[in-house]
Amino acid sequence: MLETDRAVLVVVDMQVKLLAVMHQRQRLLDSAARLIRGMTALEVPILWTEQNPAGLGPTAPELASLLPPAAIPKLAFSCWGEAAFRDALQRLGRRQVVLAGMESHVCVCQTALDLLQASYEVHVATDAVSSRTAENRQVGLDRAAAAGAVLTSTEAALFELLRVAQGPKFKAVLKIVR
Repeated sequence: MLETDRAVLVVVDMQVKLLAVMHQRQRLLDSAARLIRGMTALEVPILWTEQNPAGLGPTAPELASLLPPAAIPKLAFSCWGEAAFRDALQRLGRRQVVLAGMESHVCVCQTALDLLQASYEVHVATDAVSSRTAENRQVGLDRAAAAGAVLTSTEAALFELLRVAQGPKFKAVLKIVR
């Protein structure tokens, strides 16, 4: 089970140029925004990356405005392939990683596989990941799950982190998911 003191959200490459061609892009944006707002309300740290930002541009402004100040730029498909990401994740000292972003079959999947290999517990928020096609989205999810990643959803992850239906954090998350 996810725990607020062990979890980190990693938002992978939610950049404008890529978003334009994503399968169900509005659903992806809406779910990712809910997940980011929920994790922020639960005080779960967030790391985020941008794949080749010079070529693919910045993160979607509607998400960037919800994220901590600086993206981690990368050229490797897997976030783990970038030393700056590995260092940032290791500094947090958290072993549960919730993944959101794109593309499911490339950067998200390769990140999940590398994190699993490095003995992290990986959860993929299925409603907050996508690819250009539904088929490739599913390929990424299937491959990550077969390797040991837990498939979850934005709401499932947030309520798992909450544990109880009471208190100010519960009320904050309830407003976000409704």
